[in-house]
Amino acid sequence: MSTTKKLPPALASDIVLAPLDNQRLANLCGQFDEHLRLLERRLGVEINNRGNAFRLIGLPCSVAAAGRIIEQLYAATVEEMLCPERIHLHLQEAGIEEILEEAEHDDHRIQTPRCVVKARGANQRRYVDNIRQCDINFGIGPAGTGKTYLAVACAVESLEREAVRRVVLTRPAVEAGERLGFLPGDIVQKVDPYLRPLYDALYEMLGFDKVSKYIERHIIEVAPLAFMRGRTLSDSVIILDEAQNATSEQMKMFLTRIGFGSTAVINGDITQVDLPAGRLSGLRHVIDVLRQTRGVSFTFFQAKDVVRHPLVARVVEAYETYEAGSRSAAEPC
Repeated sequence: MSTTKKLPPALASDIVLAPLDNQRLANLCGQFDEHLRLLERRLGVEINNRGNAFRLIGLPCSVAAAGRIIEQLYAATVEEMLCPERIHLHLQEAGIEEILEEAEHDDHRIQTPRCVVKARGANQRRYVDNIRQCDINFGIGPAGTGKTYLAVACAVESLEREAVRRVVLTRPAVEAGERLGFLPGDIVQKVDPYLRPLYDALYEMLGFDKVSKYIERHIIEVAPLAFMRGRTLSDSVIILDEAQNATSEQMKMFLTRIGFGSTAVINGDITQVDLPAGRLSGLRHVIDVLRQTRGVSFTFFQAKDVVRHPLVARVVEAYETYEAGSRSAAEPC
């Protein structure tokens, strides 16, 4: 599947080097401007100059770094003759690779009204890219890897930019190995306990009052997975959480609800299935069914992606090791 990554708009920035000294400027630029061309290649910017006035064009992060480097090099021309090797060394001493790598990750910041959410690690950044580019997205992995939180952040960002008209939150109403019996209240109150992680993220990003207003106006909609049948959801972000507890029939039903202009995010942990014995998890099944389908993305998280207490990652790893050993012991020789 090929996708085109949307880059931030280019920035043009002007700097003037002082004091004006033609000999120092010639030293800075190098023969036939070879030093400037070297900076262009390393920093990914375009550098134009007339005398001591320089214009830098490129991504904001690269332009800012290039401006600092040029000013530092111009200061160095007071005492030394620059050469390509000295330019390379100066870039290395300035830690330019780390600066550019960190700036590149700025593209994975998600702006919400009350906070900025930053994707951490390669899998989280890939997950955010997939949600922004694909219509159907699966986030599969252990608890604490940011699947739900990042999905809600992307949904809030799209809603605030008016790229979609509503956000739909859903999950299977399956207890985690318990029998809770009758739950009082209307449908929202019955489903609320199951969707608490989604609500917590929404309150953090939008505030309690705004979330309440959006729910009242049906801009944010909460519903159990069973209530999705028969609907077509257009111009929406639809988040299915705890998808490992959806049956294969429910998963097919959910995926066929998606209308034009919508993005679906399906999250779950296939190691924590609470379905009755003998029922196939729809999340496990859909990996085999849609893995090679165009327009569908899969992001697989691992224990190393856990961003909760460090002990959580060790717990996940311990369970994975134990279960892998149990499967090996159960296999016939």
